[in-house]
Amino acid sequence: MRLQFQKGDYAAIGLVVLLAIAVALAFLPGRMKDAAGVEIYHDGVLVKTMPLSSDGSYTVVGDYTNVITVSGGSVSITHSDCPGMDCVHSGSISAVGRSLVCLPNGLEVRVIGQSDDVDFVVG
Repeated sequence: MRLQFQKGDYAAIGLVVLLAIAVALAFLPGRMKDAAGVEIYHDGVLVKTMPLSSDGSYTVVGDYTNVITVSGGSVSITHSDCPGMDCVHSGSISAVGRSLVCLPNGLEVRVIGQSDDVDFVVG
């Protein structure tokens, strides 16, 4: 006995494929390029603002030392001598509203800029 597809089966498969394409287009990296820059905070104080469009690095010295690097439109913490180095292992970010932190050094790196993305709507 061999199973055969019905017309409704093809419609369901087509709908799933269309939904998958829509989700993929919604999360393309090109939508995240409206970020204007990076703000670097140490112990809650803004110490540096850098454009996300030009490559560069900045070193923050406190209880520990962190090197923040902007490269290719994203930012990452590329070096730290803090215990665990979780901040280095966090990778790079480029989306508006995202941040990297080094808790032992009191460091926060925020991506800032204009974004039309909506997380959710209530009401």
